[in-house]
Amino acid sequence: MHGQVDEDVRIQGPPPRPRPRRVLAVLAGLLSGGLTLGVGALLASSTTRSADPVLGVGQEFIARTPEWLKEWAIRQFGQADKAVLLGSLYATLVLFFVVIGLVALRSLRAGLVLVGLLGAAAVGATTNRPDATAVSWLPSTVGTVAGAIALVVLVRAVRGTPPRATGPLSRRSVLFGAVAGAAAVTAGAGAAVNRSNSVAATRATIVLPAPASPAPALPPGIDAVADITPYVTSASSFYRVDTALSVPQVDVASWTLRIHGMVEREVTVTFDDLLAEDLVERWMTMTCVSNEVGGNLVGNARWLGVPLTTLLRRAGLQPDADMLLSRSVDGFTISTPVAAATDGRSSMIAVAMNGEPLTDVHGFPARMIVPGLYGYVSACKWITEIEVTRFDRQTAYWTDRGWAEQAPVKTASRIDVPASFAKVAAGQTVPVAGVAWAQTRGISKVEVSIDGGDWVEARLSSTVDADTWVQWSHAFEGAAPGNHTVRARATDGDGAVQTQDVVKPIPDGSSGWPSKFFTVG
Repeated sequence: MHGQVDEDVRIQGPPPRPRPRRVLAVLAGLLSGGLTLGVGALLASSTTRSADPVLGVGQEFIARTPEWLKEWAIRQFGQADKAVLLGSLYATLVLFFVVIGLVALRSLRAGLVLVGLLGAAAVGATTNRPDATAVSWLPSTVGTVAGAIALVVLVRAVRGTPPRATGPLSRRSVLFGAVAGAAAVTAGAGAAVNRSNSVAATRATIVLPAPASPAPALPPGIDAVADITPYVTSASSFYRVDTALSVPQVDVASWTLRIHGMVEREVTVTFDDLLAEDLVERWMTMTCVSNEVGGNLVGNARWLGVPLTTLLRRAGLQPDADMLLSRSVDGFTISTPVAAATDGRSSMIAVAMNGEPLTDVHGFPARMIVPGLYGYVSACKWITEIEVTRFDRQTAYWTDRGWAEQAPVKTASRIDVPASFAKVAAGQTVPVAGVAWAQTRGISKVEVSIDGGDWVEARLSSTVDADTWVQWSHAFEGAAPGNHTVRARATDGDGAVQTQDVVKPIPDGSSGWPSKFFTVG
């Protein structure tokens, strides 16, 4: 009899031990935080996306980040800088919610104070944005209230004495599961609404008119060298550097571009108005001021749009105006010299890129482009407004942060082939190739030097015009076994040679000769 009882106990095993309260408190903090963010994201997707608590705090962080740190992030992470920032922000929030759960286990009031402080920071960040609306406070506020209620319910359940398990689920398990489900549903619903409100479906319905002035066909000899940068940069490969933590999803039906300020008459145009104009199509290379020597923050594409001068003439500029202050849908500002925008170069309000409507990443539904200037003074994406003014009266986002007002693109080149630290078999010809650019001036010559030797002129491929980059190549023969260094320099159409003086991007663009190291043998 005793043996049978012992066997039954041995088979059934000891009753399961209850989870430590601290573990449950951590879970309570995480689930209440998840509900806070989920509700906030869902309400923001239904009202104004910029009011999302996480995005609002992230944008406020970007606005307050010193310039040296922004440049460091671009150098270290490139175009993934925003993904890194978001990941870091979510990791910080996870830690904060863990702390909230542990604090609330000891003092529910103190835990709720922390929740309230986090909510207040989110409300402040979202309502302080330039594109804030009358309801920007709502997502963070409602999300905070929902998270606070969840925290109270879960922490009280954790504090209570665990009931004896008489069924598969306890009341506490049901509560935790319900909050987890609510957090997942709200977050998923917010993501679904954002997808449904994206510009992808709208772009598919847009029929672009034929340009009144088409771009010239590409000449022969383009992309003739293996592994060289393609002459045409696809939209998916084109660099993106901006301050938008989340890509704006602009409703084209309600979008307008307003031109005002020092003008004879205010002008407002819709997207349909732009398509009804005589559109021009031009090849243009764009460069980011943050591009380091030899960097990849540069691209070339075929742009379709309305000449900027067409719209400015319609408004009638006052004679003493010297600056165009353009504003993005998210409040970002760019200051462009009037002289550069109206001197005959192919400045435009672009609506298409490489034969397709602009993508959301590249400024849908319209953006400004002024060739020959770095993007921060010429390339306003998601543009909604152009204020005609003066440099002594207004400043823009980056000029407020110490960047130059006048920022013409410097003559530059890049080596694409050979790759850094490439190994080449002895006796083989070593191809050296890359691209060079000096928008509005063009490239007249590119030279290469091996191991500090004489400069040898490279072969230039055909190009469309002075507003685009040019591909160049040189065959290096008779390379001895060992390590080698190749350098390049370009000469622009005005005869100015690319300087070897090494300068960092701030305040008006980098300079220096690009170099690559390779090994023969």
